[in-house]
Amino acid sequence: MSDTAAQLQPHPVRNSVFLRACRNESVPHTPVWFMRQAGRSLPEYRRVREGIPMLESCMKPELVKEITLQPVRRHKVDAAILFSDIVVPLKAIGLDVDIKPGIGPVIANPIRTKEDLRQLRTLEPDDVPYISQAVTMLVEELGATPLIGFAGAPFTVASYLIEGGPSRTYERTKAMMFGEPELWSHLLERLADITATFLRIQIEAGASAIQVFDSWAGTLAPRDYRQSVMPASQTIFRSVAQYDVPRIHFGVGSGELLGPMGEAGADVVGVDWRVPLDEAARRVPPHTALQGNLDPALLFAPTHVLHQEADGVLNAAHAAGDRGHIFNLGHGVPPTVDPDVLTRLVAHVHETSTRSAT
Repeated sequence: MSDTAAQLQPHPVRNSVFLRACRNESVPHTPVWFMRQAGRSLPEYRRVREGIPMLESCMKPELVKEITLQPVRRHKVDAAILFSDIVVPLKAIGLDVDIKPGIGPVIANPIRTKEDLRQLRTLEPDDVPYISQAVTMLVEELGATPLIGFAGAPFTVASYLIEGGPSRTYERTKAMMFGEPELWSHLLERLADITATFLRIQIEAGASAIQVFDSWAGTLAPRDYRQSVMPASQTIFRSVAQYDVPRIHFGVGSGELLGPMGEAGADVVGVDWRVPLDEAARRVPPHTALQGNLDPALLFAPTHVLHQEADGVLNAAHAAGDRGHIFNLGHGVPPTVDPDVLTRLVAHVHETSTRSAT
């Protein structure tokens, strides 16, 4: 670990329940955080973001700090995750990208030819000073609560770049992957380099863990993932191994990919709601911690049903054997959920898992 990173990882953070679970160590209770815990489900978020475009809000360190802290204050989760977006590095190196409300990332000039690759220059720390500033401020404010840094995985980011925006079929993406393997390889290599740099910047500023979102990798068959995607993911995880911070890997609909996603170099594999955690444990490499995996739709169910299903997740994690477990949803927090439901869920998981540990 670099001197900078080590100085920003005080003992109380390293001994936090979240990081201990990531390291497969014993914990007094199961740690909880939620993907998209900072965002549209919180009225305080909507107030501070009013009138500010998404990408602009990601470039304002004070605003990033406030938004990142909001769910920690409200829900008492065991980790914060930096408020940002997977296309921030692309914007920082000069791509014409925007996040359209109700649509998602939109790329003005999609990358579909060798010449188009010229748009992807190397990311430098000076391109994203607001990221370092926000992380540094957050680490100081959070104290013993860990901060998770994150980035988008090459396949998921490539899908936006090639398609020009969100896709249900990934036709152009797969056409390049299968039909132009050399171009595909060069694209993923460049994205792996950008992603690795973005993660190192966050770690150097003090992030205690990182998560790589390969949100749309579940569209791939295991053979295709191993051959065409996994090498780029391995590059990213190797590039941050020196820092000795937990590395989390997550994808949606990725039940058939849990094994190779773990083999790519993750210390923790995030599991969506489709595969029980005890079954996930049989698919990932030994000593890999698990994260997940309550169906987000259950947040709209009656409280007794929600808590019963949460207990089922805890029981499945216990059945998975001697490995760490971080309670999370199987995907992000829906924007229309009642925030109080999440607050009560955190308390329930803490209480129930504390009783189980005694």
